[in-house]
Amino acid sequence: MNTALTLTYALTVLLLIATPGPVVALIVNTAAASGSRKAMFTAVGTNWASLVLIGAAAWVILTSAAIDKAWLSGMSLLGCLFIGYIAVGTLRECLQAPAVDEAELQPAKAGRGGLWQGFMVGISNPKDIIFFIAFFPQFIQITESFGKSMVVLSLLWVLIDFAVLSLYIFAIGKITSQRSNRLISLASGVVLLLIAAGGLAYNLKELAG
Repeated sequence: MNTALTLTYALTVLLLIATPGPVVALIVNTAAASGSRKAMFTAVGTNWASLVLIGAAAWVILTSAAIDKAWLSGMSLLGCLFIGYIAVGTLRECLQAPAVDEAELQPAKAGRGGLWQGFMVGISNPKDIIFFIAFFPQFIQITESFGKSMVVLSLLWVLIDFAVLSLYIFAIGKITSQRSNRLISLASGVVLLLIAAGGLAYNLKELAG
């Protein structure tokens, strides 16, 4: 195994995953609204989605199959609408929540997140397949065979992804006040809404072009 190339890949993945995006926003929101346990299930769902996308990318690389850009843009539009739906629901729950003093006396709601929603947000942008197709070939020489390299790259991605998301969950778990949790949920809801709006604008432009 090419150790230097493997370490370079691991560092690159760490920086990519740590950058806030829809998955991180969902994890933060779930941890603040529903607790660490449900956030962990959400992280498992996003990892599951990553494996599906990596598998699709590996198949495309191996078979050199072409992907219809219009189909990808259409699927991405649906993904953006789903993320927007989650964002609107999150913001509505935060804005309709009782005052902080009252909320502290009430049991926590089940909230959003969970295995299935984590998977849906993780897989909601099929263009991630294109990212993996462009990204993985740069590091495919870490072992002597394509199959072994894809297994190692995939496992490293999942391990680093889960480790980074767990750190986010741990950090949010240290914040215990209702006021701060509500602010975190509002902020993550706004981030998800902006991501959805930006994705919709980009994909509509792609389809119109």
